[in-house]
Amino acid sequence: MDKQIDSYEQPDIFAARAGHFSVMRELLPYVWLKDRPDLKWRVVLAFVALVAAKAVTVAVPFAYKAVVDWFTNDATGAEAFASPLALAAIPAMLIVAYGMGRVMMIAFAQLRDVLFTRVGQNAVRMLANQTFRHLHQLSLRFHLERRTGGLSRVIERGIKAVELIIRMTILNSIPTVIEVGMIAVLMAVYFGWQFLAIVTVTMVVYVWFTFQASEWRIEIRRDWNDADNEANSKAVDSLLNYETVKYFGNEDLETRRFDKSMAKYEDAAIRTFSSLGILNAGQALIFAVGLTACMYLAAKGVVAGELTVGDFVMVNALLIQLQQPLNLLGMVYRDIKQGLVDLETMFALLEKEPEIVDAPGAKPLEISKGRLEFKDVSFSYDPDRKILKNVSFDVPAGQMVAIVGPSGAGKSTISRILFRFYDVSGGGVLIDGQDIRDVTQHSLRAAIGMVPQDTVLFNDTIEYNIRYGDPEASEKKIREAAKLAQIHDFIMTLPQKYETMVGERGLKLSGGEKQRVAIARTILKGPPILMLDEATSALDSYTEKEIQESLERVARDRTTLVIAHRLSTVVHADNIIVLEKGRIVEQGTHAALLRRQGLYAGMWQRQREADAAREKLASAFGDEAEPKTVAPKSEPVVPVK
Repeated sequence: MDKQIDSYEQPDIFAARAGHFSVMRELLPYVWLKDRPDLKWRVVLAFVALVAAKAVTVAVPFAYKAVVDWFTNDATGAEAFASPLALAAIPAMLIVAYGMGRVMMIAFAQLRDVLFTRVGQNAVRMLANQTFRHLHQLSLRFHLERRTGGLSRVIERGIKAVELIIRMTILNSIPTVIEVGMIAVLMAVYFGWQFLAIVTVTMVVYVWFTFQASEWRIEIRRDWNDADNEANSKAVDSLLNYETVKYFGNEDLETRRFDKSMAKYEDAAIRTFSSLGILNAGQALIFAVGLTACMYLAAKGVVAGELTVGDFVMVNALLIQLQQPLNLLGMVYRDIKQGLVDLETMFALLEKEPEIVDAPGAKPLEISKGRLEFKDVSFSYDPDRKILKNVSFDVPAGQMVAIVGPSGAGKSTISRILFRFYDVSGGGVLIDGQDIRDVTQHSLRAAIGMVPQDTVLFNDTIEYNIRYGDPEASEKKIREAAKLAQIHDFIMTLPQKYETMVGERGLKLSGGEKQRVAIARTILKGPPILMLDEATSALDSYTEKEIQESLERVARDRTTLVIAHRLSTVVHADNIIVLEKGRIVEQGTHAALLRRQGLYAGMWQRQREADAAREKLASAFGDEAEPKTVAPKSEPVVPVK
């Protein structure tokens, strides 16, 4: 069973990868797309601009050297044969060349960034879409055990890491290697092996220190991420349960829990930035030693007459030029490593296999009549605890079958199995003779409409939530569905009518209004099979009666499976199945079950006594406003189909 992703201890599904190179390999196909030649050309042109920018960057110190040599009278002597106008023009031309070099260096770098931006952003978009789609393909078990806050943080950081790694690798790492190589060659050719040795040792020590310090900082970064996940999860969880917090007056408790997580975050953040200071100081010290050594050699050369003042300046310019990519190399390595830590968790998520997948060669479900069969079905969430034990029943086409029983009997599990959120441990579920494991999940779920006990709406308009049953439906069909669900008149009384926002999880609407919206979108979907999972159990008796009338309209002429808590809502069912501890203990019509005087009859009697007690209490307080729904004493009328 999967661990929660926001655990402070690294969970299995987000464990560190065997190597960061595997993450890089998985990222490369998003940059070099086989079916996007336009993006490939952008990569090639960006690389050309990259090389041009670095060539100009390395050439600029030569113009600087020439200007200095000219003004210090260390030129080659050609000035003796030049005119005064030429003598004035030469330094001006050198200065202009220096300035143009600086401009071209920046221009080529910006061109590189502009060309590559579309490639990088396309990779971000593709990976974000793939992750989003994959999350919807993962099993219900995964989504029941994860926490939204921690998961959203993993995705958010992973998406940012994609852009960062692509930018740092392609636009910074490769240019840095090219520039360092060019400068090393120039130092060897123009100034000798001693300069090259100092530069090489400086670079090696600098890179070694940077990598070692960055590896040390990676563990600190992981602690920071874990603390961030934990704090964000608790914040989101608390805000989603805002009303519960208020009911119990536990604002201080929630604040203390959040502050405890933020204390971990604070400690990790302090260690992160403190370690960054140590890294930066070490890098500066190493480079300063190398720079000082090279400048000392250059100064000796000038004194000995082996080098010009321009050479001295050029050495300094080249080393300063070298410092920038080396500093960048340290930053690039740090950022790439930190990005890989963020990205490895998201790639681990992408590698998590869905628990429920279509069988090889699965075909779309073909509905002829809509007959539903459970054949010897067994199921367990945990191998040590069986939920359903050899359950068999039929729901004939166009009929209504109800499933009742005590809490924990396995009623809601049946709806999850029917939608194939889980696969059965034994037996099978058939629709018109087709095992639901042999058909595509999309066609299966398209054939079944669901009105759940706890309707959760999207934080959008009423129209959007109804249209969810059929995204291509016309406005006319949406209005017709709302009328059949008896919510159209209520919607028209609202200032924004169908454009009214329902709020987070639909909390701006009452329970009955949310249920009607759910019924309307199921009507709009128009499925041949209907699943009602305790759709009225949380409503007051007056609202329950109205919703029940709407549900009976929806169920007419459809194969309907009802999971019921209140028995009065299913007395008209063609067949009532009584579950107890995962087994069918009784089944039959309402009247037949009452005559048996078994479990169903006992449940019926207790509910009648509870209804009578509520009526008596209401009468004692003079409350006659709410119509009463007392279970009928007589035989049921003709079943609603």
